[in-house]
Amino acid sequence: MRLQGLAFYGLTVVVLNLMITPHPLSLAARSTSENQLIGVNWGMQTSHRLPPRNVVKMLKDNGIQKVKLFEADPNALRALRNSGIEVMVGIPNNMLSDMGSFEVAEEWVYENVTTYIKDNVDIRYVAVGNEAFLKTYNGTYLNTTFPALQNVHSALVKAGLGNQVTATVPLNADVHDSPTGLPSDGDFKPEIRDYVLPIVKYLSYYRCPFTVNIYPFLSVYKDPDFPSEYAFFDGDSKPVDDNGTSYENMFDANYDTLVWALHRNGFDNMPIIVGEIGWPTDGDKNATIEDAMKFNQGFVDHILSGKGTPMRPGVPINAYLFSLIDEDSKTIAPGNFERHWGIFSYDGKPKYPLNLGTTTGPSLVPVEDVKYQDNKWCIFKPKAKLTDRRIDKSMSYACSLGDCTALGYQTSCGTLDARGNISYAFNNYYQMHDQLDEACTSHFSGLGAVTRSNPSAVYNNCVFQVMIEPYYGASSDLIPMTCGLVVFLGLILSALLTIL
Repeated sequence: MRLQGLAFYGLTVVVLNLMITPHPLSLAARSTSENQLIGVNWGMQTSHRLPPRNVVKMLKDNGIQKVKLFEADPNALRALRNSGIEVMVGIPNNMLSDMGSFEVAEEWVYENVTTYIKDNVDIRYVAVGNEAFLKTYNGTYLNTTFPALQNVHSALVKAGLGNQVTATVPLNADVHDSPTGLPSDGDFKPEIRDYVLPIVKYLSYYRCPFTVNIYPFLSVYKDPDFPSEYAFFDGDSKPVDDNGTSYENMFDANYDTLVWALHRNGFDNMPIIVGEIGWPTDGDKNATIEDAMKFNQGFVDHILSGKGTPMRPGVPINAYLFSLIDEDSKTIAPGNFERHWGIFSYDGKPKYPLNLGTTTGPSLVPVEDVKYQDNKWCIFKPKAKLTDRRIDKSMSYACSLGDCTALGYQTSCGTLDARGNISYAFNNYYQMHDQLDEACTSHFSGLGAVTRSNPSAVYNNCVFQVMIEPYYGASSDLIPMTCGLVVFLGLILSALLTIL
């Protein structure tokens, strides 16, 4: 175990950090070309994953040079070897308590950072938790986030990575607020101030960035009276005047509210990372492909313009779009839109044109070599009656274990008739369960039937998907073997069999 000399380590960790960690102004002043590249969040909460190697090739094909992972997924990290893509790797909230032990944090850093850096994965950040102070967690992580940050950061320093890998804590934008709605009155919320400030002080002392997730969409979603045009970047909204400073979009206002909160508490030069920002394409009347394209392109153009924000003019904004690919297994507690944030659909196809400023055209390159399951679907039996009492139970079962988030009011499949709704639910469940015959014919009390005719042809505005082939992990990634090694293992096995 790498724990010898802990007493001495405890006395010298501050000196080590000060010696090998860059000054905050050098962090904030990294080259414009580096910081203005748009990164993406690559989530893994899907029933059927695309092969990570194919996804990484797609990232490279689109010129995406920064990616954020919510956990240290081995297959994704292996696929990122020698890719030249900068990586932020996350520690999930349910591990924060464990990270309260330095030994656990040290082991995690060794296994999930040091090991992969030695294998040519360009890890730049470790994200300690994600939005751990959300009200929906009922304070579960309030007392574990800061100790986790301290131990992870110290483990990085001890591993000799303090100048290469930076720790940060992604927080939701509602940790700060303004009582007047003006950015200049921004401060950290009183009810969590005592938990946020120690984290901010620690990050600032060790020259680490503050990471915040900003979602203008949520304001539109939660407040029917919110001026939706203010969420976008095309200048059609009425500007907000903040004592002579004009704000034409919500992003700038929210970002600068944080800048003011940091300023008010003595952290003027602290670098900021926008860990998540985006717009969903389905699951709510405000979540449309048109608005997602409008928002994300507007945001990208805003970042690439180099304007910065009114409080930090000309300062490059380091940001990660949320998200890369739709995740059909995410919780829908915040809303049905949660499974539709991707700029790519479940099968790696771009949903809309988006110019990231990294290629010559507006079209995104899809994931290549995607393999689909058979062209067959599960539908509500044509002869079954809509008055059948088994329908409600079957629909509930299908939607609880499948994904019916496209069936809501004013969503992509919101105009289906009763038979169409049932068929959509049945098919989605059937596809997520790898087209097993019993998943259609038996699980719905005999109400389902398999068909080779695409229901999408009947319901023109609604896509009845065919699922991609499941990915179980590449054997070449899991156990690299040369021909000689295979022969050697074969000889050992043969000898063992002879002995037995």
